[in-house]
Amino acid sequence: MTFSVTVRDHLMIAHSLRGDVFGPAQQLHGATYLVDATFRADELDADGVVVDIGRAGDLVREIVGALTYRNLDDEPDLHGVNTTTERLCQIVGDRLAARVRDGAVGAARLTGIAVTLHESHVAWASYEVAL
Repeated sequence: MTFSVTVRDHLMIAHSLRGDVFGPAQQLHGATYLVDATFRADELDADGVVVDIGRAGDLVREIVGALTYRNLDDEPDLHGVNTTTERLCQIVGDRLAARVRDGAVGAARLTGIAVTLHESHVAWASYEVAL
């Protein structure tokens, strides 16, 4: 049995992708993603919740906000990273997991986080990290 709560935000970035497989996306271009962050727990806490939705939403906004309106090609901590949709899922997911482990949402019972970035209404990628 697993419970989950999902909060949503959005991410607006500029970047270029390295590799012939990306064709014209090798040039600098913009992307806007819907970001879903799903928090999972095997049991509810004493208040009957997985995580406080407000605190989870604030945390997602914090993590996503640090990337939004940025040219990721110029971000020092992403130097050398091919910022594909899949890799951006991992970056957001790992940053969320680190903050959760530090107590950012106060939910000690969380077992995992899944992050999905929706590129469009027909394509998206996901990444899951265990806590």
